[in-house]
Order: sequence, then structure tokens, then C-alpha cells
Amino acid sequence: MKPAGAGPDPGTGAVEVRVERPQRPPVHPNPARLRARPYYRRWTPWLVPAASIACVAVFLVTMFVNDCPNRSSGNCSAGFLGRFAFQPLKENPLLGPSSTTLLKMGALDVSKVVQGRQGWRLITCIWLHAGVVHLLINVLCLLFIGIRLEQEFGFVRIGLVYLISGFGGSLMSALFIRASISVGASGALFGLIGSMLSELITNWSLYANKVAALLTLVLVIVVNLALGILPRVDNFAHIGGLISGFLLGFVVFIRPQFAWINQRRVTPGPQTAPAERKHKTYQYILWIVAAILLIIGFTVAIVMLFRGYNANDHCSWCHYLSCVPTKKWKCNSSPTTCTAILQANTLNLTCEGKGIHRSYIVAEATQDKIDQLCNQLCS
Repeated sequence: MKPAGAGPDPGTGAVEVRVERPQRPPVHPNPARLRARPYYRRWTPWLVPAASIACVAVFLVTMFVNDCPNRSSGNCSAGFLGRFAFQPLKENPLLGPSSTTLLKMGALDVSKVVQGRQGWRLITCIWLHAGVVHLLINVLCLLFIGIRLEQEFGFVRIGLVYLISGFGGSLMSALFIRASISVGASGALFGLIGSMLSELITNWSLYANKVAALLTLVLVIVVNLALGILPRVDNFAHIGGLISGFLLGFVVFIRPQFAWINQRRVTPGPQTAPAERKHKTYQYILWIVAAILLIIGFTVAIVMLFRGYNANDHCSWCHYLSCVPTKKWKCNSSPTTCTAILQANTLNLTCEGKGIHRSYIVAEATQDKIDQLCNQLCS
């Protein structure tokens, strides 16, 4: 071999040396690399934190309207808070407003929903809370559960599950609890938990530790429903929200299969493998069945409610689902509404549920005076 640039040697045959560079192999989609990429979009949660802030803001407004020092004859709890002081612990052990104030702010009261046609209370009661303890428990649970779900599925689907589940919980509560008011986001929270369970079931083939996750969710649901048999807890709202969210999860949380996603990411060209289906057959079946049950269930419940149907008349044992009496507590729900009738200068008040009736001679029956007397009569 000769240095480059020299001519061929005349005494020998020409020797030509060629150096070939190895060609780069053609780039093909690597299934392993595709699998390492995220399959589903990750959302930035904002709706759940906003809903939590809204619950706190509504509670502050409720306490401002309550104004315990000027509207209650008893000793207010945490009087140093001034206008935001809580009702006496005997009246509200959860550190919150009076029942009259909650009713004024939009609490769920069956008589007002049915006779007064105030159906909006089925939604407004979700944003009200009976006290600081009640508020903290619900807000912390909402942040813990809701943020993870919103990251996975986005604000639209989480918002739908939250509101519709809360509405379903209110419907169930209104059909069974007739003598007291109901407030709180517990029904909506149980809807989120129920949707997590149905999401696991409908996307069963996509999960690794599916059995452990299923057992954990079932345990959480059972424990929380068991706590609902304590007095002053509306377990019917929990059950209604849980059922609504469970069915909604099959409808809004259905996910495509990994194989279908991988096939869509392969560069265009001749395909040798058969086309993969986006969803499995059982996912479509669960979607259809859940959607039908949701439509029928909500339609029947709304019709029954506005026709004045009392579910307890046809289910003598169902009240045990919300409270089981023991030697330490009773399940007779304390009444929370009173009826006022003014005749001349005589104000007649009736505390519904207790059967207590009082007449007062008043010079001027202002709304504040009526609220104060109602609190004294029904507390």
C-alpha cells in the first residue's frame, strides 16, 4: 500500500484499497423505549384546590351571617372571634353555626325542596359544613383524593364526578332523612372514592398490583361507611354518593389499552401485526350498563322525591344504615327547623320533630328575633 497521492507502481499490478464505513442500521420503533414514555397525559390540578378554597370561603361567610354574639342567648364558643364565634357546644359540638343559619344559607331540607320547590338546595348543601371539624375532615380528604385523580384524568371529568356524586348523595339523603337538615361534601367525596374503585375495575388489565389496590379501596370504603352509623352523620349521603361515583367511574374513567397506544405511535408504513382495539369488550359492556343505571336511577329518585315519597315507609330497617342506637347514644335526630306564625302581637313557634310549641308576646317580630327564639326552642 502506498501513501496517498502516489501513482501506481509500474512493476506490479495496481492495488486499490477501499475503506468502507459501516452503514447505520435503519431506525425502527423500539417497544421498550415506547413503553418508557408516559402513556397518558398528566394534568396540573387546580379544580380540587379551588373547590377546597370555595368550601372554606363559604364557611367563613356562613359564620359571618350566623353572628352568634348578637343572635344567640347562650354562651358562644370562642367568643374572642367576635362575629365569627361558634354556637354553644351543646347546640353544635362541631364548632360551627346554628341550624337556622345553615338553613338560610342553603342546607338540604326536604320540606323546602318538596313543598317549597327549592331543588337548588340539593346542590348548595354540598358547599356548606356544620363546623370547623366537619370542614377540616372534608377538605383534607378532598385534597388527598381529588388531586391525584385530577392529575390522572383532568378537571372536567373530576368536576363531573364530584358534582354529580354530591347531587346523588343529596337525593339519597332527601329520600330517607325527613326530620333534619343535611350539609357537607361527604357525598361528593364518597363519589370520588367510588369512582376510584370502578376505574380500577374497568382498567383492570392496565394495573400491576391490582389485587392489593382493590383490597385497599374496599377496606377504606367499609371503614368509612362503618363510621357513618354514628349519630349526627348522614350515611345516606355517603351511600348515594358512593353509588353515583362508582357508576360514573365506568363512564368517564375508561382508558385505552397499551397495545392500541403503542400501535398508534409507530411510524406510518406497512403493518404486519393486526390492528389492536382501543378498548376491551368488557369495558364497553360496563360503560353501557353503568350509563343506563345512572339515567334510570337519577330519574326515578328525582320523581320520587318531588312526589313526596318517604323511603322509610317501604324499608323499616333502612334507618340503621345511617345510625345504630347503643347504650351510649340515641339515634333520634334533633330537629333543626321551626315554623313561625305571627298573629297580631303573638308569635307562635313550633319546633318540628319534637312537637314543642311556644307562644310569645312580641312588640315587633323581626327576623333576628324569630331566629333567636327558634334557636332557644329547638336547641
